[in-house]
Amino acid sequence: MNRYGAEFLGTFWLVLGGCGSAVLAAAFPEVGIGLHGVSLAFGLTVLTMAFAIGHISGCHLNPAVSIGLWAGGRFAGSQLLPYIVAQVLGAIAAGGVLYLIASGQAGFDVTAGFASNGYGEHSPGGYTMTAALVAEVVLTAFFLFIIMGATDQRVPAGFAPIAIGLTLTLIHLISIPVTNTSVNPARSTGVAVYAGGWAVDQLWLFWIAPIVGGVIGAWVYRAVAGSKA
Repeated sequence: MNRYGAEFLGTFWLVLGGCGSAVLAAAFPEVGIGLHGVSLAFGLTVLTMAFAIGHISGCHLNPAVSIGLWAGGRFAGSQLLPYIVAQVLGAIAAGGVLYLIASGQAGFDVTAGFASNGYGEHSPGGYTMTAALVAEVVLTAFFLFIIMGATDQRVPAGFAPIAIGLTLTLIHLISIPVTNTSVNPARSTGVAVYAGGWAVDQLWLFWIAPIVGGVIGAWVYRAVAGSKA
């Protein structure tokens, strides 16, 4: 149960920190943190939690990561479902806390997006569903590739959280204009259930694409790194 509690809290922190920065601070008048700040916030949530709970649960915080690590031979299939449930519940709980905070401001409108992921008219840059699908698959594949490499037993221990956190920052710098960046079905679900409407209707893509990408990334790493990975 310790592992599941760690995944719940870790994913809670990721959604509150990452999506919270987007909802509360990104466009704050004159001193908003913008795209760069939101990207860094997501990376910092993973970096900090990796140091805090990596030794407890592995700090997946993401169903696509758990499934990718399973596909890469790094994670037991019997743990997949409870990990994913803990991650999604943590994300939804964080979305609820964020909603309570954000709704304390006059004029708040959750239907405006609430940091939800989207494509077409709901893409920040107006990118198509195909563009969103490609971006989410490819970026999640590289995310898993780097996670697998950074945590390989042949790599010096202790540096993986930094590499993984910076990778997530880079991913957001690339893809916030395309989909508002998911690469994480739990993160997408955690805010979409409160935004409702189009955010829930488009949620399917942000489950399927990251999971497919995660499996591809893990398989590619195993092929490149060899049997000793």
